[in-house]
Amino acid sequence: MTFPRWIAHRGAGKLAPENTLAAFRLGAACGYRMYECDAKLSADGVVFLLHDATLERTTNGQGLAGNVAWSTLSRLDAGGWHSRAFAGEPLATLESVARHCQANGHWLNIEIKPTPGLEAQTGRAVALEASRLWADDPAHAPFLTSFRPDALMGAREAAPDLRRGLLLDSLWDGWLEAAIRLGCVALVCNHALWDASTVALARGAGLRTLAYTVNDEWAAERLLLLGLDGIITDRVDLFAPVD
Repeated sequence: MTFPRWIAHRGAGKLAPENTLAAFRLGAACGYRMYECDAKLSADGVVFLLHDATLERTTNGQGLAGNVAWSTLSRLDAGGWHSRAFAGEPLATLESVARHCQANGHWLNIEIKPTPGLEAQTGRAVALEASRLWADDPAHAPFLTSFRPDALMGAREAAPDLRRGLLLDSLWDGWLEAAIRLGCVALVCNHALWDASTVALARGAGLRTLAYTVNDEWAAERLLLLGLDGIITDRVDLFAPVD
């Protein structure tokens, strides 16, 4: 798995409205060549970018996002909550983000963020859409991650050639075995979970090591000393994305 070490969280961290094309453009302007984003399904099966299960925090919509058709979602303001400069910025589809990444030769880490109860279905749909969108650019094929093993299993069934990683916010019982069983190539952990022992366990299983969300210099220095393969950050204005 050869990706840039520095990864811009949700496009450009907190400097632009997360998961929008405006954020990806700003991340690129800061020199980043790889981005993390969150993908889920609309009620009519369109893969689009949104972190939360509900619309209120980052749009002017209301309710469970997965219950809304894309024709309605596409008209929402996903930028005004952030600042006036981004008012009117729409939600992004995975297809529009793929076009941006391919035009720039950049990479994407897609976190599968299913509406509760739709884990496997969302994993399959995101993987199939990603496989279709990057069919002519396999060198930049996206890296799929999720906290939900069922979503990763769905992705594996639909597009086994796409690389996968298990997200962890705690070291629950069987985490390493689950990553191996799911055919993952990497673990993506809360940065506080990484130490010499967990790095050794991951590498002993042939897994790459990535950390989220790293916004302080002391934390980045600690992880670099541990030799982590990837660092996901909001601070695209602080960290120069050098490998």
